[in-house]
Amino acid sequence: MQRRSLLKLGAVSAALLAVAGGVLVRSRAGIDGSQLSAGGREIFRAVGRSILDGSLPTEAGARALALTGLIDRVNGLVAALPAHAQAELSQLLAVLDTAAGRLGLAGLSADWPDADEAQIQQALQTMRVSGIALRQQAYHALHDIVGGAYFSDASTWVQLGYPGPLKI
Repeated sequence: MQRRSLLKLGAVSAALLAVAGGVLVRSRAGIDGSQLSAGGREIFRAVGRSILDGSLPTEAGARALALTGLIDRVNGLVAALPAHAQAELSQLLAVLDTAAGRLGLAGLSADWPDADEAQIQQALQTMRVSGIALRQQAYHALHDIVGGAYFSDASTWVQLGYPGPLKI
C-alpha cells in the first residue's frame, strides 16, 4: 500500500470514528429529562464512593443509604440547573458512560460500577493534573457536584462530627 493511500485510509477511518462517537454520545444522554440517566447515576455513585472515601459510613447499609442520598441530591441539583448547564453535564456524562470516553477522558479502563475506589481516585487525579483543560474541567465538575451535594446535607454532618452552623 502506498503512503498516500494509507494516509487517505487513516483520514477516512478517523472521520468515521468521530461520527460514530458523536452518534453514540447523542443517543446516550447523561441526563434524561431533568434527572440523571442510569449511566449518570452509576458515574456519580462511583465518583462519590471515591471522592468521599473516608467520609462515608463504613457499615454497608449506612454507606449504601448515604450514596443513595447523594444521588437524590445530585438529581435535585441537576433539576435546578439551567438548560444549557444540564445539556453540558449530560454530554459529559454521556461521554464518560461509553468505554472509549471513559478511557479517553478519565483514563479508566474498568466500567464505573466495577472499578474500585483506588482505580477511580487514580483516574480522577489523572484528570485533575492533566494538561488538557477539558479533562480538568470534567474533574472539577464531578468533584464539585459530589462534594456540594454530599456536604450540604445536614444528615451527613453527624458522620463528620460537624454540629452544624451556629444558631443565631
